[in-house]
Amino acid sequence: MSILSSKTLVDNALKEIKTINTEEALQLLEDDKCNLIDIRDVRELERDGRVEGSHHIPRGMLEFWLDPGSAYFQEGKLDQEKEMVLFCAGGLRSALAAKTLKDMGFNKVSHIDGGFGAIRQSKFKIV
Repeated sequence: MSILSSKTLVDNALKEIKTINTEEALQLLEDDKCNLIDIRDVRELERDGRVEGSHHIPRGMLEFWLDPGSAYFQEGKLDQEKEMVLFCAGGLRSALAAKTLKDMGFNKVSHIDGGFGAIRQSKFKIV
């Protein structure tokens, strides 16, 4: 049996998704053109802080919270017409998550290169 490595999965996802930098993401947020989605685990938020203006959706619940047909759909939580901009701690989970949202049919999806590590070094406000 041959399984794909997590690195291969991420590399494949990166070929199919849009990657943006922190400046681009901040501009989208300031222009009210995106849902900034933090997919880190709740322990990471408690330990490292959260990004002002972001929505927390744990990676394990992303598909369910964004699927209108799911019992877990979060009605009104996000504007489905805006770009979904995802980030995690370093950019690997968010790449896979962005690919999943594309596979679900979301057209305007991107992830932030470098994740929360890069965000901390940018002009985003951490609370």
